[in-house]
Amino acid sequence: MTKLSLILPAKNEAAALAQLLPELVTRYPEAEIIVVSDGSSDNTAELVAQYRCRLVEHAYSKGNGAAIKTGARAATGDILVFMDADGQHKPEDIQRLLDTLNEGHDMVVGARSRASQAGVHRATANGFYNRLASWMVGHKISDLTSGFRAVRADKFRQFLYLLPNGFSYPTTITMSFFRAGYSVAYIPIEAPKRIGKSHIRLFKDGMRFLLIIFKIGTLYSPLKLFTPLSAAFFATGLGYYLYTYLTFHRFTNMSALLFITSMLVFLMGLISEQITTLIYKDDD
Repeated sequence: MTKLSLILPAKNEAAALAQLLPELVTRYPEAEIIVVSDGSSDNTAELVAQYRCRLVEHAYSKGNGAAIKTGARAATGDILVFMDADGQHKPEDIQRLLDTLNEGHDMVVGARSRASQAGVHRATANGFYNRLASWMVGHKISDLTSGFRAVRADKFRQFLYLLPNGFSYPTTITMSFFRAGYSVAYIPIEAPKRIGKSHIRLFKDGMRFLLIIFKIGTLYSPLKLFTPLSAAFFATGLGYYLYTYLTFHRFTNMSALLFITSMLVFLMGLISEQITTLIYKDDD
């Protein structure tokens, strides 16, 4: 029989957990429910103790991604469901994730509608991230940053060492699954307004998301990043060479530098591609 583990990273989310935990315990009496308290200073521990749930505590705040990794290591289930503890994810949608997972997928993600995004700025940023990541992996990514997902535990744990400690874990695990050739599916969800104050810092975490996309992009398919850059240097060098040849009838050092840079960038991408192949080698 397949065992289910529900993992909720929480940092001072007692108000939302007071509403969420009773419903989860009622709906999934056989499931293992793990609340990872990321250095909470409220009454999260006392609240969790009232229900049939496991509490795993961080002595200090390490970040959302760190809480996810702690929960994944502590879980004993074959299927892991990650959901926010702030009330944005509906317990009734969990079964929809599981039903889709049972169709033969390795991970199913709840994709938020534009109306469910926390403001126009957040929706615009997520739309950009989705398009950029989709181009890198060659598959449509409906919601790159959604934290609501069901995944097969053995496959998820393969990438724990890649996951950052901050809010960028959904980005990393999604692109890593695509790179490994695992099946990823999306189902539409409506996310209610969160209870309490968000811990995400728009500019700082937004830049971190962007860097994570490029970082995982280089792990996923380095030539997709290095080849356009190499082509840009080559085109600039060629254009500058034509200009100096027609104007001064000579080949300049700058043109030579641009051509050499183009070649070096491409070779770096080629070597990175070989390293990536080794990183994702199937050890089984």
